[in-house]
Amino acid sequence: MEHSKKQVTILVPNYKTLEITKICMRLLRKYTNFDQVEVIAIDNNSQDASVEYLRSLSWIKLIERAPEADDTVPLSHSRALDLALAQVHTPYVLSIHTDTFVKRADWLDVLLNPFIGNAKLAGVGSWKLESKNCLQRWGIRFEQAWKKCLHDVFGYQGYNANRLDESKYYLRSHCAMYRTDVIRELNTDFSDGNVTAGKVMHEKMVAAGYEMLFLDSASLGMYVDHLNHATLIFNPQLGTSKKNMQEGAKRIRNKMRGIDGAAILADASLDL
Repeated sequence: MEHSKKQVTILVPNYKTLEITKICMRLLRKYTNFDQVEVIAIDNNSQDASVEYLRSLSWIKLIERAPEADDTVPLSHSRALDLALAQVHTPYVLSIHTDTFVKRADWLDVLLNPFIGNAKLAGVGSWKLESKNCLQRWGIRFEQAWKKCLHDVFGYQGYNANRLDESKYYLRSHCAMYRTDVIRELNTDFSDGNVTAGKVMHEKMVAAGYEMLFLDSASLGMYVDHLNHATLIFNPQLGTSKKNMQEGAKRIRNKMRGIDGAAILADASLDL
């Protein structure tokens, strides 16, 4: 590949989600201009059919990552992204998850266009790629206000002051585009700080005077969907509650019907 002709390298960590991974990669293949992008998938020691599937794709580069002794679930994800980041030569790098599904042929333009003419813009993406109606947003605020009251009066520990504080937001790795040269300039990466992927990287970019653009979830959701925590739901050994698994599985089934996941899984021609 001639790196000079490519604009974006897409990084896709994988862990034991065969059907979700197939849909993710097939939708990328269907809706992406490969004269414009490279795709690097990073398998996190799945040792299952999902890595066998990735090995079969001639149009991606696959890195197979060996686990480290101090890996946690977040760190293994961040470190997988960093292995691929070290091999990026394009002006832009985009991180997604295997449960991130692109839906339209112009999806990449939505992330790239804001960079045009704005040298101070270092990153584009979202905080939560989910759309909530007014009643749902009001419910979340009411819940947090009630928990704050319980916290202040009784010392309740379930209150999260950061949830509604937008100053604490950072581009999440389910869909985050960055200028590669800014990452190199600041000597940062996804696992910087050993916290959630990209959090410290985002903070360093802001501290250096760069702008970070959060796209509205409803608008971005017209082009890109995110199942949210699919890897945890399909791999309970990673640690999630039975209730979250049941609710998550129902949500995933609904979204899979919305994108006609069965048809995509049946269309092996998209692997070519």
